[in-house]
Amino acid sequence: MKKETVLDQNGLRKFSIRDSIAYAAGDFGCNMSFALKSTMAIFWTQYMGLELWYSLLLIFVQVWDAINDPLIGSIIDADKRKYKRNKFLAYISLGSFGLLAAGALCFLPVPSAPLWAQMIIFVAGYIIWDAFYTVANVPYGSLLSLISKEPADRASLSAWRSVGSMIGNMIPILVLPLIIYDEADNILGERVFFVALVMGLIGFVSFRFMIKNTVIRENTDVTCGEEMPKFNFFKALGNFFKNRPAMGATVAAMGMFLGMQGGTTAVTVLFQSYFNNAKISGVVQIFAMLPIVFFTPLARKMVVKYGKKELSVFGSVCSIVACVLMLIVPITPDMKGVAVYICCQLVNSLGLGIYSTVSWAMMGDAIDYNEWKTGAREEGVVYSIHSFFRKLAQGVGPALVLVVMYALGYVGANGGNQTMEVATNMRYLVAALYLFSAVLQFIGLALIYNLDKKKLEQMNKELAARHESDV
Repeated sequence: MKKETVLDQNGLRKFSIRDSIAYAAGDFGCNMSFALKSTMAIFWTQYMGLELWYSLLLIFVQVWDAINDPLIGSIIDADKRKYKRNKFLAYISLGSFGLLAAGALCFLPVPSAPLWAQMIIFVAGYIIWDAFYTVANVPYGSLLSLISKEPADRASLSAWRSVGSMIGNMIPILVLPLIIYDEADNILGERVFFVALVMGLIGFVSFRFMIKNTVIRENTDVTCGEEMPKFNFFKALGNFFKNRPAMGATVAAMGMFLGMQGGTTAVTVLFQSYFNNAKISGVVQIFAMLPIVFFTPLARKMVVKYGKKELSVFGSVCSIVACVLMLIVPITPDMKGVAVYICCQLVNSLGLGIYSTVSWAMMGDAIDYNEWKTGAREEGVVYSIHSFFRKLAQGVGPALVLVVMYALGYVGANGGNQTMEVATNMRYLVAALYLFSAVLQFIGLALIYNLDKKKLEQMNKELAARHESDV
């Protein structure tokens, strides 16, 4: 006998675990495409041989990447056409088709091509991939605030998004090192290309599942009087910089990604040349994620009891302590050193896990804050400007770190056979990057973000009263 669907007061399917799983599938789909980005530096410096040219090109495409997000966000916000279900879902659907093969364009295995051709291939492939990724990812992030207005529901969506993101990262982290490296820890470029195609297909299926199972329960149009005011991007931009929750969450996210993405290449070289085992790097990173796995099911209840800001600040303090230990405690180039590294990463991961599970709910609250203070929601612009700075951290950070790595003696042509001096430099560079990341998170969450549990309750009550009076 088919189970009867429970409806809410508006006749829509009542919020349930189905919504959370569907939303998680969306970020899983995004990460099937995005996770390979961590392999780019090794692919282009060690396999393709671009060396420092890669750093310069990466800065160029990432600046465009960051600018691209607010442009797409403003287009979405200014789009007043009527869609069958929802305009955000329509844009996500369009992006999902493009991502089927776009990710593989960044890994065309042509190491014998001349330098100028390699540069064109990288820039063109990246821009095409980024265009489709942005079209899918910007509206996906904005969607959270429209699925439910309840803080506990949003916490659940944010936590499950972290689950989708985590699984979408864990699979490549675990599987890729076993597939794309040979016995001498050198990267196999042809395999990376075919893996990218397979991951694109998996991501597409995940997006279709999310779109089919998503219910929009909140009105996307906020009116003032009888007519909608003309959309003004620059006014929306100014509103963002006055939005302390959005700014605080953005600074924290930049910190998180400077550590996670900025240190990726250095971590790979750390395992290639310091621990002399690139293939175990995935297993080690998966093990370090265990605290996130254990915390995620508790996130909803913890948020209700303590508040999102309060929990995330505690998490950032945990990360700072762990990263200081990673910097000063002896980590030897053997399995004992690997064990010490894992222990430090477990505590750091706990801090990251606490913040990452509530980070998207915090951005949902920041969108509400924008409406609370200005009368306009501007979901697309708020989220896309947030994404602009995240992507600067994700892209420019790794490029600058790669320049530092070259200054510390790294030679891409040597592959996994760096000198011990270089390998030791990577050991300290990784710890320093993680510490800087944790400190930046603390600044954003503790000192800038101002929506504590009490103020959030006040905002939600006033917005609810305002919406009722507008009906």
